Amino acid sequence: MLSLLTRPFAWIGALVLGVLREIGAVVIFAANGTAHAFRPPFFLGELARQMVRIGYNSLPVVGLTALFTGAVLALQIYLGGSRFNAGAVVPQIVAIGITRELGPVLAGLMVAGRVSAAIAAEIATMRVTEQIDALVTLSTNPFKYLIAPRLVAATLTMPILVAAADSIGIMGGYLVGTERLDFNAATYIRNTVEFLTQGDVASGLWKAAVFGFIIALMGCYHGYHSGRGAQGVGRATTQAVVSASVLILAANYILTELFFSA
Repeated sequence: MLSLLTRPFAWIGALVLGVLREIGAVVIFAANGTAHAFRPPFFLGELARQMVRIGYNSLPVVGLTALFTGAVLALQIYLGGSRFNAGAVVPQIVAIGITRELGPVLAGLMVAGRVSAAIAAEIATMRVTEQIDALVTLSTNPFKYLIAPRLVAATLTMPILVAAADSIGIMGGYLVGTERLDFNAATYIRNTVEFLTQGDVASGLWKAAVFGFIIALMGCYHGYHSGRGAQGVGRATTQAVVSASVLILAANYILTELFFSA
């Protein structure tokens, strides 16, 4: 009887310990990868290749997402604001919504689905085919060659992607506002420029850098610790996307509190 009563507590305790163990492993992995990013030798060719794969190749999907997000945001704000005779605030709300929240978050989620999965699948396949063991045999640190370039590349390219997404998203709102909602083009642009502040744009870019680090970290971590076989590669890919997406949303709330709580 006593065993039946204590079994749920034992299960909860094991779950908590497992979560804490996983968090500790991720923190140690991130610390190792970050440390190797600042210590020579530097694989600049691999860094450039990862920046192209993560940044440039993600631009089309991020741009399309931002364009339609800005367009639908302008339409919804106008329809909702018209109930309170506040439809004229469309330019201001679109600008602040895109730069502060929707630009970095949606870009982060889209890149997580594309890049984090690709990184996890690539490194997991290298683990399964023992290519990582071969790197160690050749006296090449896997963290130096595989992890550090991806962490740095994602951290550097995500703010550039988000800056492009912000511009395209605001342009999407502008197109809907001027072509569909009969806003004056010059007035729309003036309201957007006068309302935005450097803090609005900078907060989104800082978020983007953090999101980029999270995306690469989750892809590298789950790929590096993947199980054997095709099933292990598939599991690592799924876990990378899910964990990166959840952490992006959690980090977004934390960063928003830090930037705008005052």
